[in-house]
Amino acid sequence: MDLSKYGVSSDNKILGVALTHTSYANEHNVPSYERLEYLGDAVLELIMSDYFYKNTDYPEGKMSKIRSSYVCEAALDKYAEVINLKDYIKVGHSLESDINETITADVFEAVIATIYLNSGFNKAKEFVMDIAKPFILDNVKFMSDYKSYLQELVQTDKKSLSYNVVKETGPAHDKTFEVEVEVDGIIYAHGVGKSKKEAEQNAAKNAIMISAGEVNETDKN
Repeated sequence: MDLSKYGVSSDNKILGVALTHTSYANEHNVPSYERLEYLGDAVLELIMSDYFYKNTDYPEGKMSKIRSSYVCEAALDKYAEVINLKDYIKVGHSLESDINETITADVFEAVIATIYLNSGFNKAKEFVMDIAKPFILDNVKFMSDYKSYLQELVQTDKKSLSYNVVKETGPAHDKTFEVEVEVDGIIYAHGVGKSKKEAEQNAAKNAIMISAGEVNETDKN
């Protein structure tokens, strides 16, 4: 991954932290990307807000909705694929074969923060737009919130909707959650994730796919 165009060398110390997952950090007693992710998330929001403000005449509500589509986890995972980011992420032994969408999205934000801290906002903006702008211009759609979409579907039929955690596995710093989604009291689908939020989103996604006839519940985790 060559970030020299944006003023960051491959041996940059901040970049090293940005690529370090908590599982690796705990094993080796080094910092993880979490603080950088926090900063990168804010920088990314500003970059996208700036772009849509300057390049569209949409009202605030529509700009916010479009922006959310291009800063959601699914979008960030696709951006990470462009630079093969997964190949550079350092994880603990328990995760070596399981670097998921959440991790790559988080690390991408940490990389944005790295460029921002080393080279300033304009270089961070250049990095983000070099990768994201083709998706924007091609009008690629990323569904950012499966739960909200499922809620809309359920409300149309005036049905109830709830999510329940049915299983937690793994150590405290690296838990995996399994969630079931119920529609009118009937278990409709399951989802797993590294956080309750991710598991709920995956359960909602699976429910939507089942509703659309794309998959059977027995085919999903």
